[in-house]
Amino acid sequence: METNTPLYEIARFLRRLQWAAIGLGALWLLWLLTPVLTPFVVAAMLAWLGDPLVERLQRTGRSRNTAVALVFTAMSLVVILVLVLLVPLIERQIATLIASLPSYRDWLLRTAIPWLEYRTGMEISNWLDFNHLVELVRSNWERAGGIATTLLAYLSRSGFAILGLVANIALLPVLTYFFLRDWNLLVARVSALIPRDHLATVTKLARESSDVLGAFLRGQFLVMVILGVMYGLGLWGVGLDLGILIGIIAGLLTFVPYLGPASGIILGCIAALVQYGDWQHVAGVLAVFGIGQVIESYWLTPKMVGDRIGLHPAAVIFAVLAGGQLFGFLGMLLALPVAAVANVLLRYAEQRYTHSRLYAGDRAPLPASGANEPSKVEAAPVPEAVERQPE
Repeated sequence: METNTPLYEIARFLRRLQWAAIGLGALWLLWLLTPVLTPFVVAAMLAWLGDPLVERLQRTGRSRNTAVALVFTAMSLVVILVLVLLVPLIERQIATLIASLPSYRDWLLRTAIPWLEYRTGMEISNWLDFNHLVELVRSNWERAGGIATTLLAYLSRSGFAILGLVANIALLPVLTYFFLRDWNLLVARVSALIPRDHLATVTKLARESSDVLGAFLRGQFLVMVILGVMYGLGLWGVGLDLGILIGIIAGLLTFVPYLGPASGIILGCIAALVQYGDWQHVAGVLAVFGIGQVIESYWLTPKMVGDRIGLHPAAVIFAVLAGGQLFGFLGMLLALPVAAVANVLLRYAEQRYTHSRLYAGDRAPLPASGANEPSKVEAAPVPEAVERQPE
């Protein structure tokens, strides 16, 4: 037995090394295929969010195809309605912004920069002087040439990038329909690949992750929509020409803690100062976001989101930034789902650790469930935040 132990340990280490190499290879392949995978990931998330409604319709006696057709039609109508209402509105707001750019430039050069120079003692205006910028370009001609070459190369490839974007948009509804229709089949195939000894534990963790993440995403989406409408109407009521655009931006950025209201306050205050130049409208902007934050903190988030994801705001910010840095837009889409699943897995690992002999020691009694009995692990207590089902 003693002679076989070192060989067993070496074999186990090699198996772990193989799994680690497979995981790294999968991440590298994911990074390479990021532009191609984006519509597939978005379609899979839409199908996952719509599958509970499909199953609810199936329980009323409708077939799977009929239920999928009804849900897909409803989702398409919602998207079309949003586009019909928002696209012209955002287009008018962007046109207003472009027409107001000279006013923002004059305010920046004549008001904001002199005030900063007076407060800080720095000569900021020299960095924005045209002649000074020309001298900087001349003194760094080689670097400027490299930038120009890179820019021309990007412009030459932009046509293919636009075609790829159009193709991804066209693929999105098709992929969403097929994912929604075959969702149960995909889940069954993945379940068939799980080792039978670990099926109960994996099923339990997958169900917890799905409940936590589904409740969080649905609730957070409603919070983003409500806050975007509140901020937009509030800033429009204050009198800002760009109030609706700023409100939409602040609402969309609400999923990152503190970023939504912070960006909205900064943009709103700048717009108020440029358009009116007084502190009364700035106070109005602050009042709009103050009321919105009170409503979000004491009613919207506790009612619609709660503590269903269990992540600290700093962890959410890190997950979004890390996902965007590693995988671009796809990484930002996957940041919160991956973080939610990782949080569920960490809670499970904590339960296993607190019930292990390493934590309890030799003198403390161990729980009835063994470390190698998945069916008994199934009975481990689940945190209260995980037990709540989405409404």
